[in-house]
Amino acid sequence: MVFSSIIFLLYFLPLFILGYHFIHRKYKNYLILFASIFFYSWGAPKFLFVLLGTSIFDYYLVNEIYKTSSESRRRLFLSASIIIKISLLAYFKYANFFIENLNSVFYSIGINQVEWTAVVLPIGISFFTFQTITYSIDVYRKIHPPLDKISDYLLYILSFPQMIAGPIVRFSSIAAQITNRREHIDDRLIGFYRFSVGLAKKVLIANVMAEQADLIFNDDISNISTSQAWIGILAYTFQIYFDFSGYSDMAIGLGKMMGFSFPENFDSPYVSKNISEFWRRWHITLGAFMKDYLYIPLGGNKVKSPYRLYINLWIVFLISGLWHGASWNFVLWGAYHGLFLILDRLFLIRFLKKAGSIVSTLITFFIVMMGWVIFRLENMNDMGNYIYRLFSFQNNIEFETIPEFNFILIMAVIFSFIASLKFGKLLVQFLFDKSTYRIHEHIVFTSISIVLYAICISAITSSGFNPFIYFRF
Repeated sequence: MVFSSIIFLLYFLPLFILGYHFIHRKYKNYLILFASIFFYSWGAPKFLFVLLGTSIFDYYLVNEIYKTSSESRRRLFLSASIIIKISLLAYFKYANFFIENLNSVFYSIGINQVEWTAVVLPIGISFFTFQTITYSIDVYRKIHPPLDKISDYLLYILSFPQMIAGPIVRFSSIAAQITNRREHIDDRLIGFYRFSVGLAKKVLIANVMAEQADLIFNDDISNISTSQAWIGILAYTFQIYFDFSGYSDMAIGLGKMMGFSFPENFDSPYVSKNISEFWRRWHITLGAFMKDYLYIPLGGNKVKSPYRLYINLWIVFLISGLWHGASWNFVLWGAYHGLFLILDRLFLIRFLKKAGSIVSTLITFFIVMMGWVIFRLENMNDMGNYIYRLFSFQNNIEFETIPEFNFILIMAVIFSFIASLKFGKLLVQFLFDKSTYRIHEHIVFTSISIVLYAICISAITSSGFNPFIYFRF
C-alpha cells in the first residue's frame, strides 16, 4: 500500500484519522502501531514476521548496551546489534546481486554456476535498517536512553508514515515525541495541507513525468533522437524529485497530524550552485545519517591527509549509491557524485562562484541530470548510448509527447526553481515553515487542500498509472 493509492486515500487514512482523534490519549500509540502493522502487512506479509522478530530481539539487545557498565561488553552488544541489521539488509537486498556477479565470474572461467533461488526484496528494508542503527548507536553514545516499552520501540521502527520511504528519523530526534506529545488543531490542519501538497506533487507532476520518461527510456535507446533523449532525461529529473519529495511531504504531513515533527528531507535541491550544496538539499536525512554515522567515524574533515579525506568522501558516496539499489549503476552513480564533491573541494566551487549565480545553478543542474542517466539505466551499454544520443544532434525521428506533458513540465520547472527568487523563498517559508495560521488562512488552505485531494483521487482513478521510484529502496 502506498500513500497515493485509492485504498489508502479513501479507506485507510480516513478511518485511521477518525479513530486516532477520538481514541483516548493513552491508546494512541497502540492504534498507530496496529495501523502500521496492517499497513506493512498489506504489501509484505511474510517479511513482517522477520521484521518483528529481529526488532524484538534487538530491543532487548540494546537494553543490555544501556544497562551494562563494562565498555567492552557495550561494544560487543553494539557490534552484535549492527551486524544483525546489516546482515538482514545484505541478505534481502544484495544476495541476488552477489550471486549474479559471482556466477558471471564463474561462467567466464568455465566453472559451474551456483544454483540460487532469488530472494524477494522487502519494501522499505533500507530505511528500516538505517533507522534501527540510529537507535543502537544513539543509546550506545548515551545521547538518549532506550524506550521503556517494547511497543513504543516497535512504533518507532514501524510507524507507517515514514517506514516505507523515509525520511530517515533518527532515534534521538523523535524519542521524546513517542512517549509525550500533544497534537493541536493547527498541527492537524497544517499536516493535512502538507500531505495534500505532497500528494499533488506525486500524482499531478511526478506521474506525468514518469509516463513520458518511461516511453523514452523503455524504447530502443540506440534509435532515439537527441530531442527525445533530452526530453526523457528532463522528465526523469523532475519525476524523481517530485516523486520522492512528494512522498516525504506526505510522510511529514501525516506525522504532523499525529503530533510528530519529522525532519525535512528536501530543500529545493535543483537551485543548488554546486554539488556539495545539492547534497545538503537532496535527501537530507540520508546525507545527515551518512555524515554522522559513517563519515565522521572515518575521520570526517579532521583527517590530516587531504587524500584520506577524498577517500573517505568516495567511500561514503559509494555506499550511498549502493544503498539505493543492488546494481552497478547505483555504485557508479555514487562514485560520480563522490568525484564532483572532491572536485568541489579542489577547485570547482571557486570556479562556480566566479561564474555567477545563474550560470553555477545551470551547471550544477546539468551535472545532476547526467547523474540521473546513470541512476536510471542499469545496462552500461544503454547508459553509453543514451549519453551519446544527448549530444549526437540527430533529430530525424518524429515523435509526440503525451498531451499534458508540456504544461506539467513548465509547472515542474517553476516549482523546482522558484526558491531561487526572493519571492519564491518567502512563498516556500510561508507554505512549509509556519507553525500557525490565521483563521482566514486556514479557510483558504483547507479549501485548496480538499480540492487537490479530490483532483488527485480523480487522476489516480482515471489513469491507473501510479509508479513510485523509492518504494523499492
